[in-house]
Amino acid sequence: MPFHLHSETASAAAPSIPVRSDVSPADTWDLTPLYANEEDWEADLKILQTEYPKISEFLGRVGENTETLRAALEFEKAVGIRVEQLNQYAALRVTEDSANAEALAREARLESLLLRVGEAFSFVVPEIQSLSDEKFALYLKDEALAEWIIPLQKLRRQKPHTLSANEERLLALGSSAVRGHGETFSQLTNVDMNFGSVRDGTGTERELSQSSFSSFLQQADPSVRKDAFKKFYAEFGAHQFTLASSLANSVRADVFYARARNHPSAIEASLFSDDVPLSVYDNLIASVRGGLKPLHRYFSLRKRILGLEEIHHYDTYAPMIADMQSCVPWDEAVVKVLSALAPLGEEYLATLGQGLRAGRWCDRYENKGKRSGAFSYGTYTSPPYIMMNYKSDVFSDVYTLAHEAGHSMHTWYAQRAQSHQNYHYPIFLAEVASTFNEILLTEHLLASTEDPKMRAFIINRQIDDLRGTLYRQTMFAEYEKAIHATEEAGDALTLDAFKHLYRELLVPYFGNDFVLDEELDLEGLRIPHFYGGFYVYKYATGISAAVALARQVLETGDATRYLDFLRMGGSKFPIEALKEAGVDMTTPEPVDAALRLFEERVDELETLLA
Repeated sequence: MPFHLHSETASAAAPSIPVRSDVSPADTWDLTPLYANEEDWEADLKILQTEYPKISEFLGRVGENTETLRAALEFEKAVGIRVEQLNQYAALRVTEDSANAEALAREARLESLLLRVGEAFSFVVPEIQSLSDEKFALYLKDEALAEWIIPLQKLRRQKPHTLSANEERLLALGSSAVRGHGETFSQLTNVDMNFGSVRDGTGTERELSQSSFSSFLQQADPSVRKDAFKKFYAEFGAHQFTLASSLANSVRADVFYARARNHPSAIEASLFSDDVPLSVYDNLIASVRGGLKPLHRYFSLRKRILGLEEIHHYDTYAPMIADMQSCVPWDEAVVKVLSALAPLGEEYLATLGQGLRAGRWCDRYENKGKRSGAFSYGTYTSPPYIMMNYKSDVFSDVYTLAHEAGHSMHTWYAQRAQSHQNYHYPIFLAEVASTFNEILLTEHLLASTEDPKMRAFIINRQIDDLRGTLYRQTMFAEYEKAIHATEEAGDALTLDAFKHLYRELLVPYFGNDFVLDEELDLEGLRIPHFYGGFYVYKYATGISAAVALARQVLETGDATRYLDFLRMGGSKFPIEALKEAGVDMTTPEPVDAALRLFEERVDELETLLA
């Protein structure tokens, strides 16, 4: 179908952000496949409370023979499936409204129970690890454990980092307290903070929030962008010491667990579980650092095209192509995404289309108290739900829909091809499937227009996507490495330290012809992923692998190899899975190819705008 954008029109008064009870059910996710109502959730919780203590029957016996080992693993699996479903429902209900006392209480009760579950099961892994190498190798040859070979082999890798049963019990008991900073950050930023309001380009007073912030930054009027930026960061500035304390505790938790489990460093502890060499992380940073000139050239082009005397961070999201502000309603966005993903075949399209429409996989729009951003959350027995804060005037939200749909379909294929113990793919692979969809969307939109102005608009969109996913996330990865190294060196992670370390990265990444406002130093405290430790680099490696895989599908017209990659789930380590799909992430080539694509797009945009 032809691609078009609607011109932006002014309304007399912009609606305020609704409360959850005022949102149309058709625009929300349908959680009844999980539980028909809260009473069913409570009933399942009681079953968990009754069932999990039975693991004690295996205490001291887990490895006595292959049949007992299999029985223990199968019991743990059954409990795990129930925990997944209980946890998903509780988490999604809190996501809907972080101020909902009933939902918060439900989640807190489950979290308390899961601490006891973790404590009860804490002996299982140490008992498996206590098996001699000879006995373990012999067990793997037994047909009784045929379905468990992959997870057992992965588990055995962890032997040097598995503690005694009593020590594992203590780590399980303390996990909630040690990781409490994440909840503090979420409640502070999603509930307590009040950003006020800003007049948009039409003069309409609109509420400023974490979700609407991106919409304001895409306004054509630079004074609106600046006002939104200043007010947004003023609220973060008012809480900067609390945020710094939360992030410092997050880093300390990462370092604590790494040391407790005998890893050389927090970053190596994080990479170990995916069997990703440290060289992959370092090669990413080195390649991107070596490819900053096209990024600086793009900022200069943006400054010139927008007619700015100086360029600030709040100018980097505004549309560069005049009179092309977008208005893409939800239903139209779904059509665009499905059309773009046509190379993936009828099964993919039919499943996703049903999920986004009648299946109500997606919670579409913002409401008061709803978590900001977007995510996909699926378990082995549930629909792969999508949370969004979709705005028709933010064209990047169409890309966000494609992105989250990639995650959800990855889950859908893995659910059907793998056992529960092998279906869950790591984030390293998840970010390949999501950014792959974004690349197909761009190629589809470019193929749907012959208008040079429209082509410039779409290319600009991909440039910004690569900038945000490859360059920006790599800068974030450098920051995470620096703040963890600071803690490991015994230096203080104070507010000033965080701001200083972040400023040291802003300067080279944005270049000399860029004004770095003082408020931007606070960005290093507000990114949610920083409170999870070494997540963001996977966006950059993911889009690099996705560029290669998308080229493969589009050039050959055959998506079989890619769909097989989705079906692998977590049955293989990320580097191995990608090699089977045709991408070797142990070499710099995939990252370098993505950087070349960025430079080619900047070259083309300069030509189109000349």
